[in-house]
Amino acid sequence: MSSRSAELFLEAQKYLPGGVSRNTLLRKPHPFYNHHATGCRTVDVDGVDRIDFANNMASLIHGHAHPAIVAAVTEQLAKGTAFTMATETEIDFARHLVGRSPSFDKVRFVNSGTEAVMAAIKAARAHTGRPKIAKVEGTYHGAYDFAEVSQEPAPHSWGERNHPNAVPLAMGTPQGILHDVVIIPFNDPDAACAILDEHRGELACVLIDPMPHRAGLIPADENFIRALWKWTRDDGALLVFDEVITFRTEVGGMQTRYKVRPDFTTMGKIIGGGFPVGAIAGRDETMAVFIPGPYGPRLPHSGTFSANPITMTAGLTAMELFDAAAVARLNALGELTRARLREAISASGAPASVTGTGSMFKLHFKAEAPRDYRSAFPTTEERHAHRAFIDALNDDGILTIYSAAGALSTPMTEVEINRLAEAVEAALRKAKEELVVR
Repeated sequence: MSSRSAELFLEAQKYLPGGVSRNTLLRKPHPFYNHHATGCRTVDVDGVDRIDFANNMASLIHGHAHPAIVAAVTEQLAKGTAFTMATETEIDFARHLVGRSPSFDKVRFVNSGTEAVMAAIKAARAHTGRPKIAKVEGTYHGAYDFAEVSQEPAPHSWGERNHPNAVPLAMGTPQGILHDVVIIPFNDPDAACAILDEHRGELACVLIDPMPHRAGLIPADENFIRALWKWTRDDGALLVFDEVITFRTEVGGMQTRYKVRPDFTTMGKIIGGGFPVGAIAGRDETMAVFIPGPYGPRLPHSGTFSANPITMTAGLTAMELFDAAAVARLNALGELTRARLREAISASGAPASVTGTGSMFKLHFKAEAPRDYRSAFPTTEERHAHRAFIDALNDDGILTIYSAAGALSTPMTEVEINRLAEAVEAALRKAKEELVVR
């Protein structure tokens, strides 16, 4: 406990519950504390240099301190950071995002992905007049009570595969919330629609992440998405795509890979250019719930820092840089990454697999790639191997998301991918030893 990071963690625990403000940073014996970062590399307070494949939970599409973003934000800082007035940059950024996807008629900015999902659920209720929502088992949609249901169910509580239980995440979750959230299995259109049929006329929306992280980072099948779209059309419910993570996969988000147009789309992470951001986009008809009428808007909505000029400036700069050519290049690098990781798995002899698409990947300690949340759920032995794997990567100068997932950034090249594959092979060998010992 002699490192600077260890000293900081001891001090942090005096003032912060658990020593942090987000639990995903916790690791034994202490979190890493960043000193500075540039491009795809970060250096902690102890001087350790790492290649950053976490990119602040997939939010930094251009890595750290991109010169164009730094310059644009620096210029705006001198003009002010937040006003009780609208800004021209908000209009410019909204115009840019609307131009990226055919399903976007209007956009409203908020401050996080959680807030965007919350607004989308409330907007769906306001539009339909219905209380309930449906979501996929084992999917993360932020920290809203309704969105948290069955985020992390366990075998003892999750119920039948074809009819999952609504399981609370946080202790004290009201039973009324569980009653108003319908859980459907992932990539099983027949079972999902059978469950939805039990709630015809009750659902405001069906909420779907087209590549849910906690359900294995597996792309949704075309048939699954199409079935949900058709069911919502027949029932009058709305289809909501959570693209907070997946918007990076295509210019207009992952939804452009499917032959459907969602009623609402939530965004966050990369569209902020490194600053807190969220956005909800949708059709004119559905977005109209935010517009004041004779008796006020159907959904009163505001936020002190929504569309603040710093975020709008950084986000617009970042997304203009992330054009079709940049998306294609990073997706190609993602294909190479997953191929190299499969080679590393084979060379290590470890029972592992890799999933993902676009510029993201995820390692699993399962010889066969999972299909959904339940097949991705780790055994006790796999959890131990996972911890050993992450620790070995950290020691070898590779930073990933806590779940062994990674998100590429535009400063990366094949050099960083080769280095990742080399470190993964070595880390898998150590993790395999952990499996054998236990």
